[in-house]
Amino acid sequence: MPPKSQTRRIDDLLGGMTEELLLGSPQQFEDNTIRVERLLLEMVRPDPVQPRRVLPEQLHFAFHGNRLTPTQALKELVQIVQVSARQRGRPFNNVLELLPNPDDENDEEQTVQLSPEEQLLHDLVNLAVTIRDDGQVNPLTVVDVSQGVTQQFRIETGERRYWATWLLRDFITGYGGDGMIPCIIIPAERSSVFRQAKENTARSGLSAIAMARQAALLLLTVHGRQIPSTAVSNDFYRQALELDLRGKREHTDVVLSAMGGIGKMHFSRHKALLKLSDEALELADRHNLDEKKLRYVLTLPQEYHSEIMRQIIDFNLTSKQVKELCEGDLQESEEDLLEKIPAPAVKIAKLAQSTASTLPADIARALLKQEGDPNLARARLQALRKLLSETEHYLTDDIKDS
Repeated sequence: MPPKSQTRRIDDLLGGMTEELLLGSPQQFEDNTIRVERLLLEMVRPDPVQPRRVLPEQLHFAFHGNRLTPTQALKELVQIVQVSARQRGRPFNNVLELLPNPDDENDEEQTVQLSPEEQLLHDLVNLAVTIRDDGQVNPLTVVDVSQGVTQQFRIETGERRYWATWLLRDFITGYGGDGMIPCIIIPAERSSVFRQAKENTARSGLSAIAMARQAALLLLTVHGRQIPSTAVSNDFYRQALELDLRGKREHTDVVLSAMGGIGKMHFSRHKALLKLSDEALELADRHNLDEKKLRYVLTLPQEYHSEIMRQIIDFNLTSKQVKELCEGDLQESEEDLLEKIPAPAVKIAKLAQSTASTLPADIARALLKQEGDPNLARARLQALRKLLSETEHYLTDDIKDS
């Protein structure tokens, strides 16, 4: 039997549900098919098509492919984070060590750059501790997808709370719960991708790529496409690139509202991100890169997307710098540069701007045509490699001095 205080909180939340949550008529408040129950964690599963990814890509597909249990998925996540943290000189054995130590005055002063996986686990542990100390204040919203005597519920909103509860149960000592989680249960015929979208966009942390998936899911829904119940590849979402709202004007307002009230231009820009290559999509989602940076990458062929993405991440490029990198836009005119810098250096600098659109085979053919001998061509490349290596030292020194 759950504590009285927790039962009271659940009752208050149910009583406070709005028409917007149900997306139906006021009479639905009287409908006893909408209910709050405490469900066994094992009976609840995340939505595999949910635009917001909680687990890293490889774990997401392994879990939804039934190759990992929830506990195994979290164990692998913890191991990934342990490796990442150890490489950065922050080893830990217990997940609670990821949280600040309230007794250590120096802990608050230290600001460290966490990897995406470290940040994810840190946030889940923090949420798990909050649930442990204050109870599960917000129930999950789940859809009853039971078949026959097998009871099963698919999460519509609240996947982070789901994983935090598993983390609390299996990885944090002192857990005294009963392995159950409070859920608002929605009948299968009343599940709503629009309600899910509103929940996603109302909460912080939704990446530009998740917004792209969300836009795709809404478009596919209003165009009557079947939404699968299993994990899908990026190609499923890319179907939306052929669709738009022009033929579905009666749905335009509700779609844009579900996307957080954005305009048609922003909606189109988010949807366009689905043109990125698979690896680029994963990197952009994992590192939460914003749309303003990503839009310029779309101007390049797909084979260059992941490399540009790594440069954005490694060098923390601004949107302006990404634009210059993708468009080859020098700040100064070539004439101005020639007055200050020797012409050969300017040519090499301009060449660096075209690396994303230049193929190695083309360079090799050009060198052979120019030198007429493979060995001489290789010697030219070796000299260029040495020159570029020394150039990088100058750039490194400039960064240290700035």
